[in-house]
Amino acid sequence: MHTRAALTTAITLSALIALSGCATTPTTDQATTPSSAAPIAVGDANTADVMFTTMMIPHHEQAVEMADMVLAKNGIDSQVTALAEQIKAAQGPEIETMRGWLEAWGVDSNSGMGGMNHGDGMMTGTDMDALDRASGDEASRLFLEQMIQHHEGAIQMAESEVDTGQNPDVVALAQRMDDAQTAEITTMRTILTSL
Repeated sequence: MHTRAALTTAITLSALIALSGCATTPTTDQATTPSSAAPIAVGDANTADVMFTTMMIPHHEQAVEMADMVLAKNGIDSQVTALAEQIKAAQGPEIETMRGWLEAWGVDSNSGMGGMNHGDGMMTGTDMDALDRASGDEASRLFLEQMIQHHEGAIQMAESEVDTGQNPDVVALAQRMDDAQTAEITTMRTILTSL
């Protein structure tokens, strides 16, 4: 529990440090607001929007990598294959959308975030190796278990963005992610019971 709080604090501080050089001049309303409540504006995005986008790109990239791993295997349950294709088809374009936002905001997607653990749900190298080595029903089961954890982390990030984000496009994407991945978790749990 303390580790999660420390990680959240570290990520927030890293984002603030990384963004401090990108902050625009505050508006009159922002200038009169106490600094603890004023968002750091980067174009039409606040700190929450930029942090969510910067962290969600590698999160999605790992999900696509996991989907590619399972799609390259033989003997995978057809429901798992269909789900992996669905995840890849949804998250690939979302990565490109988010990269476009960061570019428009003048934020380097690797600034201060590249070596960090990008939020709850990320698989470790050991987890990824286990999925890579697995085959057949074991690979199907492992993919589902790992992707449920991965989605749960993404949902936490998305809900935080919906609560604290400013940019309507980013907030809308976060809400779509929350809805889609919540539904996929239900599907994955159902598939797990049938394996």
